[in-house]
Amino acid sequence: MNLRVTKIFDFETAHALWAYDGKCANIHGHSYYLTVTISGPLKNEPNAVKDGMIIDFSDLKKIVKEHVVEVFDHCLLLNGNTPHAKYAEVENGYSKIMLCDYQPTCENMLIDMVKRIQNNLPEHIELKYAKLQETRNSFVEWFVEENS
Repeated sequence: MNLRVTKIFDFETAHALWAYDGKCANIHGHSYYLTVTISGPLKNEPNAVKDGMIIDFSDLKKIVKEHVVEVFDHCLLLNGNTPHAKYAEVENGYSKIMLCDYQPTCENMLIDMVKRIQNNLPEHIELKYAKLQETRNSFVEWFVEENS
């Protein structure tokens, strides 16, 4: 039987889109929701602590919180290849600014997050799906089937 495990995370992040032709060129923030779906073999060891699990929800939570949520939460994302980078140089300024090597769109942010998750999952676990929701009705999805 094939099963998948899904967990949803939430965090606050600000960003600005350099050279964008709309309001998002200005620094602004969103309440993001990240959905992560994994799959792997179901542990079938009746006396094992994790019997009947693909992964303990708390183990998945620890991985995603450490490598994504704690990195992005209450962070200002700016394209480091633009004049926006000067905001990170303000003396006594903001302490949590990420200068990205990409335009910090929802799409590029999700690609970054997927890589961080994939690089930290146990070998027997595969990331199958990720969704980054920027607003109530706007989101980006990543499917392993389309990226293998």
